[in-house]
Amino acid sequence: MAKITKKAKALSAAINKEKLHGVDEALGLIKTHATAKFDESVEIAINLGVDPRHADQMVRGVVTLPAGTGKDVRVAVFARNDKAQQALDAGADIVGAEDLLESIQAGNIDFQRVIATPDMMGLVGRLGKVLGPKGLMPNPKLGTVTPNVAEAVKAAKGGQIEFRVEKAGIIHAGLGKSSFSAEDLRKNFDAFVEAIVKAKPSGSKGKYVRKIALSSSMGPGVKVDVAEVASV
Repeated sequence: MAKITKKAKALSAAINKEKLHGVDEALGLIKTHATAKFDESVEIAINLGVDPRHADQMVRGVVTLPAGTGKDVRVAVFARNDKAQQALDAGADIVGAEDLLESIQAGNIDFQRVIATPDMMGLVGRLGKVLGPKGLMPNPKLGTVTPNVAEAVKAAKGGQIEFRVEKAGIIHAGLGKSSFSAEDLRKNFDAFVEAIVKAKPSGSKGKYVRKIALSSSMGPGVKVDVAEVASV
């Protein structure tokens, strides 16, 4: 667990944790308070008015952050022949079939996204208990089971992220790095919130987006005024 320094405590104390901030003000505070010796991630947490235990209240999807994630995303692809070559040409880090299956079964999971062509899902299905709990199982609804492997690889490398509501009705995601400009962070914020709003499930009743908070990896949380965010 990271040690909280006196400086971090002082910065945290300087923020009114009960005040609701405008989006731009909140992002400015996050950048100001990201004082670690590494490039901190900027993270968002959204409390939704859903109960994901019910199938008609599940919130899940993908969104492309226009300014990227600031991370080097490693992509594994299950494909054969021409599709395998297309994946490699598009920048996939690992491409294979039975050999990739065996590698993953042996515990080699050094990637953050898995893509598969439809004909490979019989093979990939054997990895459900390994990839499923890690949120890595390819899914046609998320565009990770597709014949267009090159397009999927480029999307994964180019700022596309997946989101899924947790048991408590909260969605967490990274919006970039503290070194990003305020303008780029705002673009990513807007794109992410818009995707969450579009993913509103039919079973959600009452207020959908209830709370939004921003933070950096080591910095304090900053509450965002939901009323400022349109169409929520």
